[in-house]
Amino acid sequence: MVNDMSQLFWMCSIAGFLVFIIGIYGLLVTFNLIRAIIGLELLTKSVTLFLILAGYVTGQTGLAQALAITLIVIEVVVIAIAVGIVLCVFRHNRTIDAQLLRNIKG
Repeated sequence: MVNDMSQLFWMCSIAGFLVFIIGIYGLLVTFNLIRAIIGLELLTKSVTLFLILAGYVTGQTGLAQALAITLIVIEVVVIAIAVGIVLCVFRHNRTIDAQLLRNIKG
């Protein structure tokens, strides 16, 4: 039983770390604003996974669940605002390439 818990912990830790690395890669490498939002989404999902994992390990699953739900609500608001900003940028400039938006003055 203990071996199964340890194996589950390491599998979730590795999965969370991989999702975190993919999210960082998505934010740093791309100039597409939609891909950057997806990278941000992956980062927050990995943080949520780590919160749940930490609550499971420490035995405080109630606190971890409350923090995870709070993080999910905040994440939805941030992503909705970011998508709204990207839509306004696209309507105004007809592009979602961040490199082309650097030269805008006004």
